[in-house]
Amino acid sequence: MLNFLAKRLAQLIPTLFFVSVMIFSLQQLLPGDPALVMAGEERDPAVIAQIRQQYRLDRPIPVQYLYWVKGVLSGDFGESLRNKEPVRSLIAEKLPVTLQLASMAIVIALLIGIPAGIVSAVKKGTAWDYAANLFSLWGISTPNFWLGIMLIFLFSIKLGWLPASGYVSLAENWRASIASTIMPAFVLGNAIAAILMRHTRAAMLQVLDSDYIRTARAKGISESAVILKHALRNALTPVITLGALELGTLLSGAVLTEQIFSIPGFGKLIVDAVFNRDYAVVQGVVLVTATTYITLNLIADLAYILANPRLRDST
Repeated sequence: MLNFLAKRLAQLIPTLFFVSVMIFSLQQLLPGDPALVMAGEERDPAVIAQIRQQYRLDRPIPVQYLYWVKGVLSGDFGESLRNKEPVRSLIAEKLPVTLQLASMAIVIALLIGIPAGIVSAVKKGTAWDYAANLFSLWGISTPNFWLGIMLIFLFSIKLGWLPASGYVSLAENWRASIASTIMPAFVLGNAIAAILMRHTRAAMLQVLDSDYIRTARAKGISESAVILKHALRNALTPVITLGALELGTLLSGAVLTEQIFSIPGFGKLIVDAVFNRDYAVVQGVVLVTATTYITLNLIADLAYILANPRLRDST
């Protein structure tokens, strides 16, 4: 397992290098000139020239890339062209918000999707199976913006149980923080739960038809032990992959949901940065997001080995 981990870590270096080149190169294709945006309406040529020199926009693109990579390796993502704040500070401010929202959403999805998938597979062809599939179809088909508006109308306007918008940090007031994020977390988790249910059901149906499951039942092992200990453990591999990818998607910023509930997370940060031609912020956020995806894939691979003993021998 240590050899497998060492090989995967060695693959991260060229992958991250390629990702950084792609991020920096594609960023240059965005229309507009950040120097003109920062110069304001007057656009004094002297001011524009000073801005280009200060932020090295007058240097060749390969030189700009080298300066950027050097800063990233030392933990410096540059300075926002719009509000003059360090990009690292902006990321540190917004990331915990999206991290909390994404964590709550993935927990909701796991608590709903996996049990529903297990019940649907075990009770195949029954009313439980049809109900689980109906829930899956509803979850996949329901637009997030519509569900968010309906939840606000019901729980905020009609019942007055939860705040309609805004965000309170966990450090400030954990009760208010959960109250302000539970609805957007459910909106995000609802769709993921539906997808997890379908994958869990398909994997469980395949595993339940395996020879070792029939052997376990023939030995007199209880049905609950057969399902939870033998079948579910071997059916988790595709679910782990999906869960890691969906968590990465959530961490990259659920733009629409954050906008509906006025959550100041990664989604709003990157949208504002793109509209303002704030190159440094876009590059920093996308790099953090890509690194998160790669790290989650590594964690998913390690989880495979822990969940399936047969994979340990091959590594």
